[in-house]
Amino acid sequence: MYKFLDFFRDKQNRIVIFQFPNWPLILWFVFAVLDYLWSSNQPEVHHLWSMLRFGFIFTWAWLEITGGVNYFRRTLGLLVLIIAVVSSL
Repeated sequence: MYKFLDFFRDKQNRIVIFQFPNWPLILWFVFAVLDYLWSSNQPEVHHLWSMLRFGFIFTWAWLEITGGVNYFRRTLGLLVLIIAVVSSL
């Protein structure tokens, strides 16, 4: 049981599951809301905001994969990166 909790521990031995979102994740959310609200009949705007959303979520996922505080955050970054790439195809 305790080995499972090691998956969530950082270098200071604290369990970390949730962190305050960093800027790429916040900006991804902002552009997702803007895209939902204002681009229904404007394909150029939708395309621009979709590219920005992908760029921000890709950046966030890459930062989590390469610098996540524990294996949970790194795995989460990898899963989000895979989902983002597959859904953009």
